[in-house]
Amino acid sequence: MPQNVIVAQSGGPTPVINNTLRGILETCQEMPDKFGVVYAGYHGIEGVLKEELLNLSAQPAEEIALLSVTPAAGSIGTCRYKLKSKQQEDFNRILEIFRAHNIGYFFYIGGNDSMDTAHKVAQLAHQRGIDLVAVGAPKTIDNDVGDSEFKLIDHTPGYGSVARYWALSVQGANEENAGSSPADPVLVIQAMGRKIGFIPAAARLADPAREMPLQIYLAESGLTLEAMADLINDELTRSGRCVVVVSEGFNVGSIGEGKDSFGHTMFSSSGMTAERVVVNYLNKVGLKARGAARGNLPGTDQRHSMIYASTVDLGEAYKLGEKAARIAAEDGSGFMSTILREPGEIYSVRYDKVPLEQVANSERSFPQKWIAPSRIDVTDDFVRYARPLIGEEWPDIPLVDGRQRFARLKKVFAPQKLPSYVPQAYR
Repeated sequence: MPQNVIVAQSGGPTPVINNTLRGILETCQEMPDKFGVVYAGYHGIEGVLKEELLNLSAQPAEEIALLSVTPAAGSIGTCRYKLKSKQQEDFNRILEIFRAHNIGYFFYIGGNDSMDTAHKVAQLAHQRGIDLVAVGAPKTIDNDVGDSEFKLIDHTPGYGSVARYWALSVQGANEENAGSSPADPVLVIQAMGRKIGFIPAAARLADPAREMPLQIYLAESGLTLEAMADLINDELTRSGRCVVVVSEGFNVGSIGEGKDSFGHTMFSSSGMTAERVVVNYLNKVGLKARGAARGNLPGTDQRHSMIYASTVDLGEAYKLGEKAARIAAEDGSGFMSTILREPGEIYSVRYDKVPLEQVANSERSFPQKWIAPSRIDVTDDFVRYARPLIGEEWPDIPLVDGRQRFARLKKVFAPQKLPSYVPQAYR
């Protein structure tokens, strides 16, 4: 007897997250003997708690197909709601929802905290004697899921597209800086990444031959503002201009920091930012060139600009969703679908599984061996790692009336069977 499915998303979205959703849905639909109605927790686990279950099986095939070119999480929503061990009412409510809607399969798309949530739900269901298969599917633009040896997962869906965004954006920024350098010799651009350097490091993909006057400041660089100013002025002496990519987590003191519900540091563009501190500092201490430093602060466009999406990333995101569904059907509960790189000079990958308990709350670091001795660049080994992920082609995004045509799912929800509920963290 087939059992119904809930799939949900958590954390910051990516340009390709909906393709993982599509991979799960379409693979479940291929096995009607195992999987019944597929629901989405509307806005992640919060939607499950509120019994807001969007019926994905009732959606037009055209709209499901368009998920492949629909960025971010607008289709089924996401959340930053962390299920903590003390929130037993929340856990009980989730299991009640599963019972009420004949849910036998739970897929959670997200990062390390999402895998922790899936792991906790799977454990509790097992303890309560509930027949539930819980499987995770990875995503995060930061590429911080898994271990630093890349044995659990090589990279996460979302990172390849954000890396492509930075490769192409820095190319454009360099052209602008080259033209305006008599007045604005320094351009400072801030990249996302709370404390891990994979996103700013991708700026090197814009210039693998190192022909640009480009400096990259990772959060892990260990440099100070004073050292940064000296290094930038050295570049001004050599080249007359400098393009600076700085991580939002670069140590410039306490600036506009906050915490999300997972306890992670977040940086708000409404407050002081690393980019603004650096620009102000450079202009205060002075540049060894005429003109002033200027800044550029890309925001969440890094994770929702579909035109920058990597076709490699899109394909892998789908395959990881497909793999998650096959794990649920063939291997059972307690795993995350994963992607591992095959050895050799030609890029190829295989899809596998890893126990949720190994990735729950895991967080890899940027390998120190990939930081150049200068501390303001990354090595060729990093370039070889990241280059295949950004692909070779533009994504094929349909346009209607000059605008991108994204998926628009119908708001068809499962009938609510339980009393209304306020999630514990809201109280």
